[in-house]
Amino acid sequence: MILQTERMVLRPWRDTDAESLFEFAQDERVGPIAGWPPHQSVEESAEVIKTVFAQPGVFAVTLKGQDKAIGLVGLLLGTASNFDIGRDEAEVSYWIGVPFWGRGLIPEAVREILRYGFDDLKLQAIWSGYFDNNTQSKHVLDKCGFTYQFTQESVQTFMENAKRTEQLCRITKGEWQQLQAE
Repeated sequence: MILQTERMVLRPWRDTDAESLFEFAQDERVGPIAGWPPHQSVEESAEVIKTVFAQPGVFAVTLKGQDKAIGLVGLLLGTASNFDIGRDEAEVSYWIGVPFWGRGLIPEAVREILRYGFDDLKLQAIWSGYFDNNTQSKHVLDKCGFTYQFTQESVQTFMENAKRTEQLCRITKGEWQQLQAE
């Protein structure tokens, strides 16, 4: 499955993306605010592609006319989510390399993943969360129409011994349809 936006192609991750993933995921400004440690090697990035990213609904973010993975946007459906949600709901996750921050690319990618989730997958709600120190993710969710639902304390992250406070947000299919009509 390949999705397109005005400026991007969202495509499945490939083994050959390991070098570009490492290029951006080794930056300490990317992973830790999202709860995962910076990558330490191309081999680690290759393993993450194989074990985490290579699943339906998880896309490499690439710029049109280029085929380099610069970020990720994906849906974790129902019980695959990190949240206790229904089978007709999903969790959206996303990140982008620092050189691409501030260009509105991830909100554009998230809007396409919302369209895919609501129109193609017939989901009823899509959730996302951000840790208290991740103002970039909060801005993405605000721009895409998500609304705050509740706070979870002491959420275990992928980083050793790290527990954080997470703000959970949601957009329903009806809310999304209303935004499309405006």
